[in-house]
Amino acid sequence: MEERKRQSYSVHREILDEGAVDERAEKSEAKTSLSERVKKSVRCSGPRLKNCLLGSFPVVSWLPKYSLRENALGDLISGISVGIMQLPQGMAYALLACVPPVFGLYSSFYPVLIYFIFGTSKHISIGTYAVMSVMIGGVIERLAPDSNFMVWDTVTNSSVVDIISRDAERVQVAAAVTLLSGLFQIVLGLVQFGFVVTYLSDPLVRGYTTGAAIHVIVSQLKYTFGISPVRYSGPFSLLYTVLEVGYLLPETNIGTLVVSIVAIIGLILAKELNAYLSKKLPIPIPVELLGVVIATIISWQVNLNGKYQVDVVGLIPSGLQPPVVPKASLFGQVIGDAFALAVVGYGIAISLGRIFALKYGYKVDSNQELIALGLSNTIGGFFQCFAISCSMSRTMVQESTGGKTQVAGALSAIVILFITLWIGTLFEELPKAMLAAIIYVNLHGMMKQFLDIPALWRSNKIDMMIWVVTFILTVLFNPDLGLAASIGFSMLTVIFRTQLPKYSLLGQVPDTDIYRPLEDYNQVKAVQGILIFRSSATLYFANAEMYQEALGKKSGIDITKILSAKKKLEAKRKRHEKKNAQKAKKDAKKNAQGEPKWEQKDVAVIEVEPERDPSLPRAIVLDLSPVNFLDTVGVKTLRSIHKDYGQIGVEVVLVGCQTGVVDNLQTGGFFNDKVTKSCLFSTIHDAVLHCQSSKTKSQDNELSNKEQRRGNGP
Repeated sequence: MEERKRQSYSVHREILDEGAVDERAEKSEAKTSLSERVKKSVRCSGPRLKNCLLGSFPVVSWLPKYSLRENALGDLISGISVGIMQLPQGMAYALLACVPPVFGLYSSFYPVLIYFIFGTSKHISIGTYAVMSVMIGGVIERLAPDSNFMVWDTVTNSSVVDIISRDAERVQVAAAVTLLSGLFQIVLGLVQFGFVVTYLSDPLVRGYTTGAAIHVIVSQLKYTFGISPVRYSGPFSLLYTVLEVGYLLPETNIGTLVVSIVAIIGLILAKELNAYLSKKLPIPIPVELLGVVIATIISWQVNLNGKYQVDVVGLIPSGLQPPVVPKASLFGQVIGDAFALAVVGYGIAISLGRIFALKYGYKVDSNQELIALGLSNTIGGFFQCFAISCSMSRTMVQESTGGKTQVAGALSAIVILFITLWIGTLFEELPKAMLAAIIYVNLHGMMKQFLDIPALWRSNKIDMMIWVVTFILTVLFNPDLGLAASIGFSMLTVIFRTQLPKYSLLGQVPDTDIYRPLEDYNQVKAVQGILIFRSSATLYFANAEMYQEALGKKSGIDITKILSAKKKLEAKRKRHEKKNAQKAKKDAKKNAQGEPKWEQKDVAVIEVEPERDPSLPRAIVLDLSPVNFLDTVGVKTLRSIHKDYGQIGVEVVLVGCQTGVVDNLQTGGFFNDKVTKSCLFSTIHDAVLHCQSSKTKSQDNELSNKEQRRGNGP
């Protein structure tokens, strides 16, 4: 391979400290006051009002420019394909949310239309999502368990569940938590809080969704085996549920189990065939829809429910429900769950939205996405929907079938509307085991995320630890508490990284102004008499003490010991001065009394400023380029270092201070009459040249002092 041509450059200028740079660059001292910033933010103008309206209603900006020739066919095919997927997934995820399947269809209609108006992502498919559904299911099981709706059946002389009353209450709970989560998202979006998603790192999100997938699988075991385990809530509920399912396995309904096994195998084979023929087919085979249709027909013809007691979907009312105000009395009981749903739903949607925005070269407004999802959930709450987010599987279908704009999502909602109004009742004989099988097969993508562990082990062990801990916490503490605990652990890793940074001594790359860690490069040489020290983290109260200790360890200077010895020497000098003063006073008194004078010889003299230890460096350069802020403890630490090392004749200079750091030094009291900005430099090379020139001057002064002492000698 031909070597890349290297260009050389040469810069001739004087050495510039921070004060000289400020003077030459004419640093601006003007700062906008808080009142002026507030006035500017609320000031209204024609262009600003127009941008605000277009930003709040994105559909107004892109729909008039919609190209029928370029986008219509792709969006039509994509919308129909996604709408067909929405049918089985909506019904299946409704079971996860512990509400009747028809409410999954409502959740695939109203929120999708709202997002079409307010959303900014062109490719994501909004609707029901497994993780969100299982989180809502946990809330519902906690507030409306079966035990609250037991009634006495005079026919069987036993207690049975009042399903109608139970489902009505559960729908109310789902609507309340959905409405509240939507309000949270709207408020966060209005206060420009879209950056909250940055606290959900990719390993955290993937570990969390994998842990939530385990909850999804366990929650569907009752439909797979045809059993009725007690539903637990709270920490460790998944373990209790698994034990309960294991205890009830001898009561398995064989008919239900056979339907589950056949459905799972059939769906897996059909999915593999779909993947194999993906390049030859214009649109993917609607595997889930075919499975639902076939299972419904077989169930109806064979009478699976009557003959083999296979649980089926049951009554599906046709038409749409009128809007209902959710019970405000439930808000206080679901406020924590609603906030968790708001954060998780937004985090998943914005993560996927940014992936496709980057791929196709457009921008997704994070704050507007919060508002769009919030309005989808808020309005959906009034129409008895449950919280929605973005589905990876549907999004991939929407993109692969040619969907290019939000129109594809609106068309999918129209497909759901058609199904809900006219053909929904045809699926009343659909076995719930079929819906559980659809959920299992659609989770295979999440199960593949276990492969992240070896990959993260090789690339970043801290990220791997975040993934594993998030997964374990989510499995043990349920998705809501697991999310909070996982974010807390992720924040702790950031703190630990700042507390355990890498400390390095830097050296010069020969014949350049570039400085690199000595331990990492073989040809990098230390600058004689100058120690250059760098920490890889910012400097604040949590690591300030370790910063000082690392500097002492790297430099080999025990500053405490040296200062202690100097203080003892100073105390000894003062004692001798006091003793000599007393002796001189006594001699003067004797002279005044007329006693004979005598000549004092060989009086011990202690030098006030003994020669400096030649093993110490002449200067220490602290590279603060990684530091993005300083708190009062950090400023105090730098002030202490500058003072202590200065007392033993070692000059301390600071390098690479950002503007905010310089302001922190100024407000924190680092500068005074003796310490000015002349000890701050923009580059390491400026600081090194300054220290070398100071070293030359110091050596000249020492030489002249020695010659002067030699000339004054006997």
